[in-house]
Amino acid sequence: MPNFTKMAIKSTFIKLLNEKPLNQITVKDIVETCGVNRNSFYYHFQDIPALVEEIVTEEADRIIAEHPSIDSIEECLNAALDFARENRRAILHIHNSVNRDIYEHYLWKVCQHVVSAYVKILFAERPIRESDRELLILFYKCECFGMVMEWLSSGMSDDIAEQIKRICEIRKGMAEEMVARSLEE
Repeated sequence: MPNFTKMAIKSTFIKLLNEKPLNQITVKDIVETCGVNRNSFYYHFQDIPALVEEIVTEEADRIIAEHPSIDSIEECLNAALDFARENRRAILHIHNSVNRDIYEHYLWKVCQHVVSAYVKILFAERPIRESDRELLILFYKCECFGMVMEWLSSGMSDDIAEQIKRICEIRKGMAEEMVARSLEE
């Protein structure tokens, strides 16, 4: 059964994070906006970084559950970006904070999952060497992670969806060619 107080604290925090930088949000702001007492906050969370970590971890787990299989690199990148697009300012505030590593860990986890799911479909029953499979997963994971991090570093100012679409058009067939070369060896 969901804990409504805990859910309210998370929801309030995300709302506040969409309004102002992380370092300007206090536990007092959260509990006053949420309408709970300070002890309720500390019953559920050690501090604000623990709250951030739980929110991004749950979001990563949600994305992973919603995308058990991935059919393209474009779908991989878009899955990794869903939460960031929905909470643009909040993610920028986390990205520009001392807790940036929490979001990077989340993004790395999501990229690992979506790329592994994509590679599983891409290699379906092909006798590719395990070392090549792991190398290709690493390559695509770094590609996804790097594109998202660059977008965040630019202040999310670019139209990332259009860039993803275009890069996928330009590199069409590359994954299949990599698999074919692996099978040749």
